[in-house]
Amino acid sequence: MYKYNADDLALIQERAAQFREQVARWRAGTLADDDFRPLRLMNGVYVQRHAPMLRVAVPYGMVSAGQLRALARISRRYDKGIGHFTTRHNLQLNWVRIEDVPDILDELAKVEMHAIQTSGNCIRNVTADQFAGVAPDEVIDPRPLAEILRQWSALHPEFAYLPRKFKIAISGSADDRTLSWYHDIGLQLDSIKGEPTFTVLVGGGLGRTPLRAQVLKKNLPWRHILSYLEAIVRVFNLNGRRDNPYKARLKILVQSLGLREFTRQVATEWAALKDGPATLTDAEYQRVAAYFVAPDYKTLPAENAELPAQKAAHPDFARWLARALHPHKIPGYAAVTLSLKAPGQAPGDITADQMEAVAQLADTFSFGEARVAHEQNLVLADVEQGRLFELWMSAQKVGLATPNIGLLTDMICCPGGALCDLANAQSVAIAQAIQARFDNLDTLTQLGELSLNISGCINACGHHHVGNIGILGVDRQSEEYYQITLGGRQGKDARTGKVIGPAVAAARVPDVVSDIIDVFTRQRHPQENFAATFDRIGSAPFKSCLKEKSA
Repeated sequence: MYKYNADDLALIQERAAQFREQVARWRAGTLADDDFRPLRLMNGVYVQRHAPMLRVAVPYGMVSAGQLRALARISRRYDKGIGHFTTRHNLQLNWVRIEDVPDILDELAKVEMHAIQTSGNCIRNVTADQFAGVAPDEVIDPRPLAEILRQWSALHPEFAYLPRKFKIAISGSADDRTLSWYHDIGLQLDSIKGEPTFTVLVGGGLGRTPLRAQVLKKNLPWRHILSYLEAIVRVFNLNGRRDNPYKARLKILVQSLGLREFTRQVATEWAALKDGPATLTDAEYQRVAAYFVAPDYKTLPAENAELPAQKAAHPDFARWLARALHPHKIPGYAAVTLSLKAPGQAPGDITADQMEAVAQLADTFSFGEARVAHEQNLVLADVEQGRLFELWMSAQKVGLATPNIGLLTDMICCPGGALCDLANAQSVAIAQAIQARFDNLDTLTQLGELSLNISGCINACGHHHVGNIGILGVDRQSEEYYQITLGGRQGKDARTGKVIGPAVAAARVPDVVSDIIDVFTRQRHPQENFAATFDRIGSAPFKSCLKEKSA
C-alpha cells in the first residue's frame, strides 16, 4: 500500500495544526459557529444527535495492521472503544469531542492517516474494489490510479467548495464491486493493446433522487484521466446549483442539461486542459505503482491437500469457507472476508479489541494488510489455503467468523436514529430485529445470495435502493414507518429497486420481510437467487401478499 513521503506527511501535519488553531478560535468565541462549520466539515467532523462524529479516511479501502492498532488506541482514548465502517471505506468515531479532534488528527498523521475531505462539499474519499490486485477477474489493478486520484483531489484549491459533495469510484474488474454506476463519477478500467483505458460514467447517485449513471466517454487513455476529471468537475462547479441542496448534486445537473449538452461542455473545458501539466507520465505512474507490487507469495499447489479432510471433520468450518472464501489469482491463496455482521451486532460496527484482533490476523495471515469492503466487512486479501483452518479458529474467538457473507443477514445499514440527527428511524434496531428473525444458518444458506440494505433516512447511506430488499425509514406524524423496495442490485447490472407498497410500521418490518421471503421460496426455480426470481415474476406477487396482510 502507498507510503507517505516527506511532502505527504508535512501536508497532513500542517492541516492538523491549522485545524487546532481554528478550534482554539472557535472555543474562544472569535470564530462563529457558521464560519467554523465548513472548516470542521473539511476535516471530517460532523455534529450528530448526541455527540460530534469524526470520519477517518481509508483511501480505496486499504488499511495496515499498524493503522488498525492506532485506530483502536484512538477509539479507546477519545471515543467509546468502538468504530463504524461505512460503504465508502471510512471509519466513523461517533462519540468524540471537537476539542480532542486536533489531538486525534496528530495521532492519525503518525500512522499516515487523516480525515481530510471525508465530509463537506468537496471530492470525497476515492473508493475501489476490496479485492483489487488479487481478483482473478481483474483486468487492471486500479489501486495505483486510485492513489493518483487521491493525491490529485486532496485539498485541490479549485474544488474546495463545490455545489455539493462529490464521489468517485474506480473498478478494474469484469464484475463491478464498487457500485460505480451510482457515483458522481464511476471509472471502469479496461485495456486496449496493453494500455489502460477508462469508461467514464457520470451522474449517478442514490439519496432523494436515485439515478443510474450514464456513459460519458469510452476508451479514455489513462494518461488523460486527471485532466478529463478536472473538466467534469469544472463544469459542475460552474453550473451546479447552490440555492437548493436537494438539487445540487452532479446527477441533477446532468439531467437538467441533458447528456449531450453536458458532454459538449466537458469537451470544451477539456480542450483547454488536454496534454497540459495534468497529463500523467509513465514515470509518475510507475512511482505510485511501485507501492502496490505483489507481496512475496510462496509457490503453492492450486488446491491445498488438507482442506477436504478439514471440511469433512469440521462442518462449521466448511460452512464458513463456503461464504467467506473468495478466489485469488495466485495459486494456493485465497481472499477471506471477516464478517462484521454477527447476530445482535450493528452492521459495520467494530470494537477496539476487534480492530487489534484484525491487525494481528493481518500480520499473521495476510502480509500485514486488510481491506474495508463496500458491504461494511473486512477482508484479508492474501491468505494461504493451508492456513485457512487456523485463521477460522482465530477469527471465531473474536466474533469475526459469522458465515453469512452475501446472505440475508449480511446487511448494509447506516447508524440511523441511534446516532444521526438526519435520520427518521432506528435502522440498527430494525437490522437487529431481522437478524433475530433469520438466525438459522441453514435457512439463510438455502435462501442463497440475497442482499438487504437499510437506510434511516432519504439520504440513503445504507444504500437501500440497490439492495435486493431495500428498507427506508420514513417519518409519518412522528412515528417510524418503513418503505420497502425490491429488485435493486449492485454489479455490472446495477439497478434501483421498486417500491412495492405503502410504508409499514416498524413493528411489522420483520413480518414483511418474512412474507417477501415466503413468496420468493414458493416462486423460485431450483438454485435461482432472489434477484433472478424477481426479474422473472415481477413485483405483483409480492405486492399481492403485502396487500392481503394489510387487509
